[in-house]
Amino acid sequence: MVFLQRSNPRKRPPPAPTAPGPPPPPPPLATSSVPTPAEPSAVDAAAALLADAGCTLLVPPHLPPSLPSAPTFVPRLTRALAADPAADLPARLLAGLAAFAESPTRLRQLLLPTSPRSQSLARVLLSVPALQPGLLGLLLDKLPEHFDDDALDGVPLQDDVGRLIVAQFRWLDFLVDADTFVTKLVEVLSVAPPRLKKEIIGSIPEIVGDQSHAAVVSALEKLLQEDCQVVVAVLDTLSNLNLDALLQEQAVTVAISCIRTIHADQMPHLLRFLLLSATPANVGRIISQIREQLKFVGVVDPRAARSKKLKGKASATSTDGAILDALRSGLRFKNMLCEAFLKELKLVDHARDHKVIDVWLIMLIYANGGALQKSAEKILKSKILQGYIRETLFHQCIHGNTELVKDHFMSYLSVSDYLLACKEDKARAFATYLFTALFEEFSDTFSRQELVGSLITHIGSGISYEVSSALDIMISLTSNNSEELIPIASHITGILDYLESFHEDNLRKVYEIFCQLALAAGFNTSSGGSSVANELLMVVRKQVSNPDMKYKRMGIIGALRIVSAIADANAAVNYSSSQQPNCEEALGLLNMTVNSCKFVTLPLILLYDELSALFESNVLHSAIIEWVGEHVAEFDTLFLADLEDGQLSEKYLCESIEGELWMNLDGNISPVCVNILPLVSTSQQRSQACLQILPSQFLLLTTIERSGSEGSLGGINALLGCPLHLPSTKNLDESRWGSLSALEKKTVCHSLYFAINWIRELLNAFSTQVAARVVNVSQRVRDETAVKLLKRLRNLILLEILLNTLLKIYPLSLPELRYLGNYSGSTSSSKFNTGKKMEEDNMEGPSSNKRQKGRKDKAASDKLNSDEKLKQSTILDAFKRAGVTITQETKKASSRPLPSGMTSKDVESEANNPGELGHIDLMAAPVQLDMQRFKFRTLHVNCLSLLKYSEVCICSV
Repeated sequence: MVFLQRSNPRKRPPPAPTAPGPPPPPPPLATSSVPTPAEPSAVDAAAALLADAGCTLLVPPHLPPSLPSAPTFVPRLTRALAADPAADLPARLLAGLAAFAESPTRLRQLLLPTSPRSQSLARVLLSVPALQPGLLGLLLDKLPEHFDDDALDGVPLQDDVGRLIVAQFRWLDFLVDADTFVTKLVEVLSVAPPRLKKEIIGSIPEIVGDQSHAAVVSALEKLLQEDCQVVVAVLDTLSNLNLDALLQEQAVTVAISCIRTIHADQMPHLLRFLLLSATPANVGRIISQIREQLKFVGVVDPRAARSKKLKGKASATSTDGAILDALRSGLRFKNMLCEAFLKELKLVDHARDHKVIDVWLIMLIYANGGALQKSAEKILKSKILQGYIRETLFHQCIHGNTELVKDHFMSYLSVSDYLLACKEDKARAFATYLFTALFEEFSDTFSRQELVGSLITHIGSGISYEVSSALDIMISLTSNNSEELIPIASHITGILDYLESFHEDNLRKVYEIFCQLALAAGFNTSSGGSSVANELLMVVRKQVSNPDMKYKRMGIIGALRIVSAIADANAAVNYSSSQQPNCEEALGLLNMTVNSCKFVTLPLILLYDELSALFESNVLHSAIIEWVGEHVAEFDTLFLADLEDGQLSEKYLCESIEGELWMNLDGNISPVCVNILPLVSTSQQRSQACLQILPSQFLLLTTIERSGSEGSLGGINALLGCPLHLPSTKNLDESRWGSLSALEKKTVCHSLYFAINWIRELLNAFSTQVAARVVNVSQRVRDETAVKLLKRLRNLILLEILLNTLLKIYPLSLPELRYLGNYSGSTSSSKFNTGKKMEEDNMEGPSSNKRQKGRKDKAASDKLNSDEKLKQSTILDAFKRAGVTITQETKKASSRPLPSGMTSKDVESEANNPGELGHIDLMAAPVQLDMQRFKFRTLHVNCLSLLKYSEVCICSV
């Protein structure tokens, strides 16, 4: 009958979904597996009971038991076992199965599927309620017998009895006595070898029901305390259990306790579990513990990072990347985690409390984009400005970790871009460090092209502080890594597209960048880098020869920057693009530049000023200094006149207007005077233009003198006290002024204007002699110079008051004595334009006032308000803006008293009659001059050193 059932294909049990393939023929039974005389009765009894249900147990060892379909077999066996309660048939069957399983081969027959697509006999018997508790106990008792089968690690499932036993427990439809089974399973688990321990832990979600989760979590917690090697398996199991809130919190606590002790290779699994387990209730605790306890393995020994051989390899392992990937995946899909971390970061208020992991988490959150990216930017910027996040943290993240940072390079670059665009200097300084660090760490062409391209974008932004900082970074990179930049020089040339929008300071920086590249090309001509030098010279020559002042200005600055590079006295290598010696090429460039500016005043002023700045900051070859010295030697012939016993000779007298010597500090011993009036009154335009370059050429002369005399100006000391040939003071008399022609009035005003700027440059030049840092200037000479400078300062004040008074009654546009740089993109052009607008308004003269006489009071009030905006701020205005209370006494003391005998009506009458000179008020604010102050030569801050000389010191000289 049994054989008939086996042969009936319809009676076969349904296939098991997880059954392995057909087992290979088992080895021959060992002699130890032969049943004892007591065994046949129990085994036969069990076989008979199973046979009644349709199963054939006793088959050849190499064949599995014959089993009908489980839906047919299980009910039939259940009824058979319950037929005679007094006979205790379940116990007899279990005893027979225990005896049958004494043989390893027979045990394996119970555990293997009866057919390729069906379950094992043991698995089917576990579906019988009366047999399940005893059979589970039997199998668990058999499991320790196979703990020593370490040689079976990695073998197929059908050859590993231990794993076959565990497989029987999976996906049972029910557990009759779950508590007892779980208790015994935990006992076996605690003593199991690592191979089976991980197998059992990983199978727990498929074995244990929800009612036993509390016991399982407690057991796993205890297990983790004893064996940290099973962390990954435990975390996977906890993730797959359907835990309630209380047990989930317990599991999170267990995981957090492992952060410090877990091996680095297992850290990604732990982090992934914690981030997936985050809820609104525990997210703060999880983030806080990760920050405090996670020792990020990306931090390396700085000594290793300094080694080029170890850079990028010392710490960039797959473990580091796996940790970041775990954090990134957790933060990407849970905004709650990102918000919790940013909130946690806000609470950190000391630099020592910030960790490397903070930087990485910011970068990972930043990469998510959207609103979180904006929040990360703001918090990072705030921390940098407060000094809580410092460069050392980013240094630990970047240096020596090339492979680790590579996947996050664009995030670091984007953060650098954001900081570079900030208004705050500290943020831009931090961006400078980041750009430099990224460039040094990443040597591949793609990364460096991206970085340079980003900098060029900032350079072209048109925002002054952003452009300036980006150019500073480029200068730093080209100074320290010029040879490495040559292969991507074609990308850097994109800066040339923005030249027209740069002011002078930024133009100097641009040419500094290209000069550094051109110098580096001299070391590596085989790379094609020498074309940078050729292209630079070609661009500069075109600019210098261009008649448009906008381009000529660029060419002058570029040419002098090239001269400073190739004619550096400390340079030992020939860096020039041709075979000419350095000095010859520099002199040729200088000659070309001077010749292009010779007949144009403003470019020549700019050239002299740039040359002066060049000699101040660089030590150039002696041939260059000699050439410039010869060029300015014509200063005496152009601007000075010889005196005889302190008097002018007849050949220097001016016929068109009477002149005299002003402000002679040296008396009759003065050998020369500054011959201003004849040059102003002459009809030749070239002579008048010479006076425009007088201050700048004198500045260059003093610079050359100082460079050749160790800072001393003793060779031209006579110029400080020599008189000025100006129009006679008789022309300032009220009756005489009215009789002067328009040309003569213009001559007087221009003469005073050029005298003012001459004295300004005297103060700038000789105030350097008062400073204690000039070693070869004696104290006596220093004191004498200070006396003369203070007198010149009084002269300057007087001349400005006179000129301001004359301009009030005779509005006149004064010539420019310094190049203003009136071009787009200048940070200072707005100031110049405001001054020019005020000047134009002033030039309208009295007729404009008459046209406004009949306007309404409201229009007059609006005009008054507009004038107040353009008026130069006084000290009282500054105090008011600062919130300082001005007392009535202070106001009275600061107000300007009217001259004796004058009333307010007299002042109004004087204003309405601008053609009359009237009284000269020495206390009046120089409003007329201030409107054209932008044209004056700048008075340097080092002139303030004069203020330290007291009257006592001066009188003692």
